[in-house]
Amino acid sequence: MGQLRWTQEAATWLEDIHGYVARDDPAAAQRVVKGIDDKAQLLRDFPRLGYHYRAEPEGEIRVLRYGHYKIAYLLRRDDIVETLGVFHGALDIDRYL
Repeated sequence: MGQLRWTQEAATWLEDIHGYVARDDPAAAQRVVKGIDDKAQLLRDFPRLGYHYRAEPEGEIRVLRYGHYKIAYLLRRDDIVETLGVFHGALDIDRYL
């Protein structure tokens, strides 16, 4: 089983998503955040689950989908997975990655 690390930026994105959804439905916000985290946890066993986004010197940026969201992560050369951000599917992630 591999290692999954949440960057501070990715954690902030997740908190922002929770806050946005919670304005209308706090229970739904909990479900969305848990679903995103559960999906990301799959990367511990299946780090290549997401699609290839681009190569970087330190590894490969990949994107995993969960509903309307995209979980961007770096699959490092040492097989550690670092989440980079969680984006709504309507956002242009090119602006952030």
